[in-house]
Amino acid sequence: MLLWINGPFGGGKTQTAYEIQSRLPGSVVCDPEHVGFGLHRMLPPGLRGDFQDLASWRQGVVEVLDLALAGHGGVVIAPMTVTDPGHFAETVGRLRGLGHDVRHFTLLAERETVLGRLRERGLGRLLRLPGGQKARSGRETWAVSRLDHCLSRLREPEFAEHLWTDRVTVPRTADRIAVLAGLTLRPHRGGPVRTRLRQTRVGLRHIRFD
Repeated sequence: MLLWINGPFGGGKTQTAYEIQSRLPGSVVCDPEHVGFGLHRMLPPGLRGDFQDLASWRQGVVEVLDLALAGHGGVVIAPMTVTDPGHFAETVGRLRGLGHDVRHFTLLAERETVLGRLRERGLGRLLRLPGGQKARSGRETWAVSRLDHCLSRLREPEFAEHLWTDRVTVPRTADRIAVLAGLTLRPHRGGPVRTRLRQTRVGLRHIRFD
């Protein structure tokens, strides 16, 4: 089974994926972003756009996930934002066409909730600098500039199952996905401090500089 966890940047996809992986024996996270970042590194900076527009990204993601699903005995988890219906058909749709059991979930939240999460993570420097100028980190600018588009597109029926996460913790979101997918997770262990430290480690491991 493949769990594809969709949602806007800052929506909790990666945290939820690793929460599930930590509580579901035999599961593995396969992040489609790695394919995209590899393609970006092959290109001069001036030619780097949205890697999802590259057919090689869509084909590569399908080939890698097909291989993982065929050769790995446990659940495969892919946290990845996809908002274009054509790209969705060429990734999630193709994997289903190959006979894989793909369960797709979109994590949604109100705009202010997502912006607050970006601030909290140190991504999306949304606070104004002295003089009123906004910070201009590339990934931060990208995340914020795409937020309204993502939230609008991902609410469409084709991107269901929708899970609203404004007032739901990451462990609880993982529980909801597991129930809907017919999976049994180990109980969530540790109090708020331990959970926070684990989520911070996940966040630090996934900071990108390109």
